[in-house]
Amino acid sequence: MASAHEDFIPVASAASSLAGIACETNTGLETVPLSRETSFAYWQQDIPREYWDLDARQLVDRVAEARRKLGRRLIVLGHHYQREDIIQFADFRGDSFKLAQWAAQHPESEFIVFCGVHFMAEAADILSAPHQKVVLPNMAAGCSMADMADPEDVYACWEELEEAGIAGKVVPVTYMNSAASLKAFCGRHNGIVCTSSNATAVLKWAFERGEKVLFFPDQHLGRNTGAKMGIPLDRMSLWNYNQPFGSLGGMTLEELERSRVILWQGHCSVHQRFTVDQINAARAKYPDIHVVVHPECRYEVVQAADSNGSTEFIARTITEAPPGSKFAVGTEINLVSRLAHENPDKLVFCLDPVVCPCSTMYRIHPAYLAWTVEELAAGRIVNQVRVDEETARYAKIALDRMLTVV
Repeated sequence: MASAHEDFIPVASAASSLAGIACETNTGLETVPLSRETSFAYWQQDIPREYWDLDARQLVDRVAEARRKLGRRLIVLGHHYQREDIIQFADFRGDSFKLAQWAAQHPESEFIVFCGVHFMAEAADILSAPHQKVVLPNMAAGCSMADMADPEDVYACWEELEEAGIAGKVVPVTYMNSAASLKAFCGRHNGIVCTSSNATAVLKWAFERGEKVLFFPDQHLGRNTGAKMGIPLDRMSLWNYNQPFGSLGGMTLEELERSRVILWQGHCSVHQRFTVDQINAARAKYPDIHVVVHPECRYEVVQAADSNGSTEFIARTITEAPPGSKFAVGTEINLVSRLAHENPDKLVFCLDPVVCPCSTMYRIHPAYLAWTVEELAAGRIVNQVRVDEETARYAKIALDRMLTVV
């Protein structure tokens, strides 16, 4: 099967070979000292200077020693999109849904170091036991999609729907990729949280309780899920949050009345990179290729693919396939690269040849992990993520609903 991998891009060099491409890293996916990361200036800056120049081997050794000292007091959760130098320390890895489930079901560890992004750490703080402390290695690890749903914009949208006499028919559904305050908003308004793993089940839950759904912040997951359920595209409208208050998100009242799903104008910058042209190129080279993409991709990309689903679905599809299978994958490169290495008897490659990682997940550099776990081993807590009590109470209502819908 060696020939099956002849076109798999070496992820350690691919990004650096493409000059002029806007990407978080020009070093590939290999870990370089923090001081050499071109985007370090935009990351959390109060990490002690002693960590800036440590190389990958030194960082791995220091994390391992701190973990040994902490023993069972510490658990490390790693999202699928993390780099290998982080995933190797993960006691449990998965997508946001699986990691949220873990936080809700395992009260035994004192410290949860969440190697993901801020909204995930917030969810872990809400769902974990009161004695547990959640730490995010780099507080600058956010999510551009989540940032597209500013809470004030969502509150203003809801106020407009109320004034238009529509809100009473609407169930708000927020994607896991959103601030805790928006999860709390859904908890207060009889709504729910979803992930890409259970979006279809969540929308069914919502339609049992209302005529319409306000789905934010990812328009593509909402549209693709609605289409899978048989909702016509013309019954799914797009709320432009950049429009001034009173503009109904750029729609008419008639359009809103006709809509079953009101989509927020947000997206994932990584998954928007995938195109139908990339799929066509993969099929031209490998006629028997199976194209699997994440439902955060555009509608036309999902329609052109052979299958679509969450990161867990993608991983399971590839892992359970027979030897010799070929896959072109539309999701974040760290996961695609890992699946390729874990399935050497199959061809697995990324649809997007630029090989650009999720820029905010990429901010969990091993230097930050080393710093946070060494501080814990020394009896000090840095980068603890805390959600205030009232927000947590209402957000937990929406999250608990999510965890019961399968």
